[in-house]
Amino acid sequence: MSKTFTKAEVAKHKDEKEGMYIIIDSGVYDITGFLDEHPGGSKILKRMAGKDSTKQFWKYHNDKVLEKYGAKLKVGTLAETAKL
Repeated sequence: MSKTFTKAEVAKHKDEKEGMYIIIDSGVYDITGFLDEHPGGSKILKRMAGKDSTKQFWKYHNDKVLEKYGAKLKVGTLAETAKL
């Protein structure tokens, strides 16, 4: 069963000690072990850790990237929040 995270919980995961999580669409991904593999380097991943990276991700990647790496990096989903 997949875990559900709030944005505040994801925000706590912004360094390697706590694990580095990002949000893409409604998925939460642990990128801690992917830092050295990222073709664009680890710097951008470290800068986006703990944040919603949807806009930046889709700007530079297509859906094949998420298909290739998503399953092994996904740790949960983002909890729905009421929109007023």
